[in-house]
Amino acid sequence: MGLRSDLDPSLPLNAQQSYFLLLCFFLIFSSGKSNGPFQDAVHITAILGESVVFNCGVDFPADHPVPYVLQWEKKVSVDTGQDIPIYIWYDSYPTHSGEGYEGRVSRVSPDSPYGLASLNLTNIRESDQGWYECKVVFLNRSPNSHKNGTWFHLDVHAPPRFSVTPADIIYVNLGDAIILNCVAEGTPTPEILWYKDDNPIESSSTTGVFNDGTELRISNIRHEDIGDYTCIARNGEGQTSHTARVIIAGGAVIMVPPTNQTKLEGEKVQFLCEAKALPGNVTVHWTREGIPVWEVAALETRVTQKKDGSLVINPVSADDSGQYQCQVSNGIGEPQIASAYLSVEYPAKVTFTPTIQYLPFRLAGVVQCYIKANPPLQYVTWTKDKRLLEPYQTKDIVIMNNGSLLFTRVNQNHQGRYTCTPYNAQGTQGSSGQMEVLVRKPPVFTLEPESMYQRKVGESVDMHCDAQEAEGTQKPTIQWQRRDGQPLPKSRVRGVGGNITVDSLRRTDFGFYQCVASNEVATIVTSTQLVVEGTQPHAPDNLTATASEFSISLSWLPGYSGGPDYKQNYTIWYREAGAGEWSTIPVTPAGATQVTINRLSPGTTYEFQVIGKNALGDGMLSKIITVRTLEAYKPTPKPNTATTQAPDHEFASPEKSDVNDYSLISFPTDSTGATLIPPVFRPKGPRPSQPRNVTVTEVSNGFVISWEPPAERHNLVQYYDIKFRTDGAWRTLNKGAKIKPEDTSYFVKSLVGGRTYHFRVVAFGVTTWQSSEIHKFSVPARVKHKAITAGVVGGILFFIVAIILSVCAVKICNKRKRRKQEKAYNMVACRITDARNGGQIPTASQVPLKKLIESHTYRDYSLDFS
Repeated sequence: MGLRSDLDPSLPLNAQQSYFLLLCFFLIFSSGKSNGPFQDAVHITAILGESVVFNCGVDFPADHPVPYVLQWEKKVSVDTGQDIPIYIWYDSYPTHSGEGYEGRVSRVSPDSPYGLASLNLTNIRESDQGWYECKVVFLNRSPNSHKNGTWFHLDVHAPPRFSVTPADIIYVNLGDAIILNCVAEGTPTPEILWYKDDNPIESSSTTGVFNDGTELRISNIRHEDIGDYTCIARNGEGQTSHTARVIIAGGAVIMVPPTNQTKLEGEKVQFLCEAKALPGNVTVHWTREGIPVWEVAALETRVTQKKDGSLVINPVSADDSGQYQCQVSNGIGEPQIASAYLSVEYPAKVTFTPTIQYLPFRLAGVVQCYIKANPPLQYVTWTKDKRLLEPYQTKDIVIMNNGSLLFTRVNQNHQGRYTCTPYNAQGTQGSSGQMEVLVRKPPVFTLEPESMYQRKVGESVDMHCDAQEAEGTQKPTIQWQRRDGQPLPKSRVRGVGGNITVDSLRRTDFGFYQCVASNEVATIVTSTQLVVEGTQPHAPDNLTATASEFSISLSWLPGYSGGPDYKQNYTIWYREAGAGEWSTIPVTPAGATQVTINRLSPGTTYEFQVIGKNALGDGMLSKIITVRTLEAYKPTPKPNTATTQAPDHEFASPEKSDVNDYSLISFPTDSTGATLIPPVFRPKGPRPSQPRNVTVTEVSNGFVISWEPPAERHNLVQYYDIKFRTDGAWRTLNKGAKIKPEDTSYFVKSLVGGRTYHFRVVAFGVTTWQSSEIHKFSVPARVKHKAITAGVVGGILFFIVAIILSVCAVKICNKRKRRKQEKAYNMVACRITDARNGGQIPTASQVPLKKLIESHTYRDYSLDFS
């Protein structure tokens, strides 16, 4: 029956037996069904988690209390009438609780206002809802049947709670379809409502609510579908909500890239690589020179990666220098990549010391010093036989840029024991070990190939070579190679000793071949030429050009014609730079190696290449050269005062005419002396793109306007103009002087302070133009103040100089006047003295001039003798 026995095992056996007899009696007695079980039932409503009291009284016979047994049952099935006891009580005996009701059911206190058979049910669950019956059984008595049971119906109400909700953040791409699920439980059954950004969701062709509101479906997501979606579950006991944010997913973007760093060996280096993304599950991978850092054995124990993605190497070593690259991704879009270079500086060091090095007698030889240095090597000191070697003071010895010793002509005196010590800005890590330098005779060729081999296409050629070593040296190894560095065709080359055979000769086999003999002392080389006849011509070489306004003259050196039996003719391929298709012109007379291309546009860039042709077909094209025709002669027109100034057409399209205001044009003549008037062709290709990044920079003596050339088709630019304006129409800043296409800056001496200028750079082609974006520049007011201050200071200085000059002029005039007065006085004084002395020469000196001037004597005499 699902009863729980709380019988105390410590009870006497007779008591236990009596209890079980009582229980059996109760069950037998209560097995009968009461009629009309739901009549006069009491309905109770409770809230989930709270408690409730089922009020049930005890109707004693004749109101006389007698022993009774209390049993509470819950009806499991209304149809079958199956009941389960959830609580049984009998005085002085342990109570019994049904399964699932342990600790939650109890008899109310006798002192409470409820009946003696009332039941208290706590911590109510939704499963507690249903029918309950209170049964009171009087032992040895049979009360009236209608008073032996009271029915209760318990309704359990619960506020809504979600059992299924969408994620807090949902990342989508435009065009995706998503389903948001919200499932809620509660009593009564909750109603589910959907909102987007606080507005009720309305069904549309792409949005709808399904399955009693538990599903919100959105198909073909658009920008307007992005936002916050809220599902609300509500019933009579309350409501709850959940919000999901729908966001367009975005790939990872590097916010803080790594930067180049220079560290000393032994220091710590950290490369940052911070990224943001939606969603934010960013992963960062680091590589060094394309290899994951975790796979570089030399870094394995010294490299770590932090949670923020930064890379740490501690300590750095000399071999850690290189390119480090971080790659970030969140699984959406293409990974983002950023890189930085690590330069590890260390004192110069010797990485390898050979114990023996050889020098070839009477040839040039090198004693190597194997050095590694960062910063770069500055100098190397050498010792020979433990004495300092001074190569700059020694004949036939030179120190090379890499620190090695070059012996221009080896002799026996160069033999000895050498050491080298490298230095850079960080110093040195020490000297090399001793190197034994031995002077030995080099190997010599005993059999050399012929100077030239001539064969026809498809034939074979045998080229022979052999060399012998000097006494005491190793036998040289012999290898063949092409002088131009191209590999030998392995499938058609056979070699035995120093001899090789090339089978099935082709045009590409034409060229110079080298036999190289090497041993520990020296490497010697001898050459031969292989000429393959019966082929199409080889590519012409050394193509050069001379340009005029309307023509370009070409000349070249002929390639191999294919054999003495073949003559070749040439064809010129040319096109305007930037165009797609090539035009061709055959060269006449046949075999000529120079030609003039006429009827070209002035100031235009062209591309040229030459191809030869013989009886077997077309040969190979020469290298492409680029040539620009000269600008057409445009004299300055004479001013005409009778005509009015033409309206401004600075930005009129030059396509209105082929010749822009040419008053005099010089045309070439043909071979008969007649004037050749070439048409000026309009360019078929696209016009130049716009100049970029226009900037204005203030310098000490003015302003510099600079820009970058067009990113595309910059070769079509003929010249630049700079347009500007303040408040009115656009004007040309560089009037009368076109800016060359290779120039990217223009100097302006002065701009008006306090004004705002608008600049644009216009790139002109032959018949088209393209303008940059407008750059706005405000001239600081202090520029104006500078001019005013300079004027004021200049005026003050001029006034001071004028005063000084005036004072000097007055002094000079006074001095001249004084000299004249002195001269007049001396003449008067001499006459007076002569008269007083009777015409005799005075023996005493005359009165000082100064004292006479201070007196009125001179004035008196001047009055007397005037």
